[in-house]
Amino acid sequence: MFLLGAVLVGGALGFSADHMLNHNPRHWARRQAMYDDLGLSQTQRSTMDSLLDDRNCQIFTVMKPVRPQLDSIRKTAHQQVLQILTADQREKLEQRVKEAEKRETKTTNTCR
Repeated sequence: MFLLGAVLVGGALGFSADHMLNHNPRHWARRQAMYDDLGLSQTQRSTMDSLLDDRNCQIFTVMKPVRPQLDSIRKTAHQQVLQILTADQREKLEQRVKEAEKRETKTTNTCR
């Protein structure tokens, strides 16, 4: 039960941080959908982009010192998950992980 909790917490923290900080197409699509739903003008959209990007940079700065710990938690949990999967399931999971890593390497962080 403890391991499951660790996996879930580590995954949630890692996902939340990545979700907040990565400028991937799905992130931008959701942001644009929100802007459309709110009916924002172009000026409002630009201002919102600046505010949200600044917030993301602040979060990135706060998360940076704990990033290695989060990565370690994620790696340990991943290894534990692999142990319970069949060979076919491991192969499928590893393919998904590779695809996610490709997406992450394509994203850039604009924080300085």
